[in-house]
Amino acid sequence: MHGQSSEATEQLLAGLPDVKILGLLHGASNYTFLAGLGPHRPSDLRAVYKPARGESPLWDFAAGTLYQREVAAYELSKVLGWPRIPPTVVREKAPHGVGAMQLFVEADGRHFLGENNQHDETWIRVALFDVIANNADRKSGHCLFDADDNVWVIDHGLTFHVDNKLRTVIWDFSGQPLPTEICDDIERALLEVQRGALGETMKGLLSPPEVRMLKRRLRGVLDPQWRFPEPTSAWSIPWPPV
Repeated sequence: MHGQSSEATEQLLAGLPDVKILGLLHGASNYTFLAGLGPHRPSDLRAVYKPARGESPLWDFAAGTLYQREVAAYELSKVLGWPRIPPTVVREKAPHGVGAMQLFVEADGRHFLGENNQHDETWIRVALFDVIANNADRKSGHCLFDADDNVWVIDHGLTFHVDNKLRTVIWDFSGQPLPTEICDDIERALLEVQRGALGETMKGLLSPPEVRMLKRRLRGVLDPQWRFPEPTSAWSIPWPPV
């Protein structure tokens, strides 16, 4: 992260005065841009910029809210301590208006499919995060590897719906209970949503029913009888899977 802490990177993403569009990132269903922030030297911060006005209309997600869900996913991951999501903020002043600004991660081309026989501790946390965030679009290509073999997960615009929307390529842990070493993280996040700073943050990013369902999902995975869900149909896997 250019030697910066997450908090410092967030401030740069939100506050650097100059944003230069470097190009359109192809393959996305919404307008997604690669941006340079700063005085535009080679060493400047690069970010992925997703403006609200570039979001394609969806029947089940409110228009102009996907960028807020991207930020909400990052804020939840910070409190949990996992998975790695690049620093993501709401950027008010940008070439195409308000949107999400996320630190660009240099990836090496690997993704979940082909690498799912390793990094089990990472994948089980990604799978659990997707249950909690109700991720409707966990494609393999949304799991990136950097040069240090760290896994970063991106593209969280289709999250936090009140209805069950889980669609993912990561079903490897179906039927398994919650790992005991993760319980403290879940309990901490639940408390933070109920009466901490995360709850206030989420109120500014999600609707009240969505925040209530987030609390319910956090409580749900803490139930001793809870197990990782099973796919219910072909719809449970996003298409294309990568």
